[in-house]
Amino acid sequence: MSIRWTYAFVDRPAAVFEPAHSFWAAVTESRLSAFRGDGDEFVTLLPGDGADPCVKVQGVGSGAGGAHLDFAVEDVRAFVDGASERGAGPVAEHDGWAVLRTPAGVPFCVVPWAGEAVRPPVVHGSRLDQICLDVPPSAFDAEVAFFTALLDGWESRPGSRPDFHVLRPPAGLPVRVLIQRLGEERPASAHVDLACADVAAARARHEELGASFVAEGAHWTVMRDPAGGVYCLTARDPGTGALSGT
Repeated sequence: MSIRWTYAFVDRPAAVFEPAHSFWAAVTESRLSAFRGDGDEFVTLLPGDGADPCVKVQGVGSGAGGAHLDFAVEDVRAFVDGASERGAGPVAEHDGWAVLRTPAGVPFCVVPWAGEAVRPPVVHGSRLDQICLDVPPSAFDAEVAFFTALLDGWESRPGSRPDFHVLRPPAGLPVRVLIQRLGEERPASAHVDLACADVAAARARHEELGASFVAEGAHWTVMRDPAGGVYCLTARDPGTGALSGT
């Protein structure tokens, strides 16, 4: 069940795939890989300095998109079986990889590890390092229990607020998980978060790149990218992922 690498997947409607991947490549100062998929709907953001990628963008054929996790493992079949035993539901089996759903209904993928080992650097004082799962109150406890059991070796602990739970990976893995309990019963979803040394500076840079402000939280700022997807700039140390001042 060991996870060797983690990917954050930014999912946006196919009609706005180009502004989505252009924006996120600019934010992360990455270049685009070759496009993949039957409709060229997948692209990887390739960082510089010899680092390995940990962010990908997908154009989805239906729905508003969001985000999802990819877990890169040495034995896909064993991980899928273990996840299923812990409560994951099947979505699709592909050649060498699989799509599953968490108990709350959030999709994630299990893919073969390709030797990734070097985390991308901090860019302009920020780093895309977290997938936040937004789940309804009725599903929160089961989602926390599922991920705590699934992510063997990860630190699982309450967050800075009672409606957050953090799953921090071992050193070196680039993407961690935050589970947020929503204030109402609605379908679960997910979005990406960036850890920012200076949220105001990060907001200004993102707005220059085409993003727009949505709302202010306790220690986060909600933004909307040029493709219409929401994400958060959070006041966390981009090196450690920890909340600033803690």
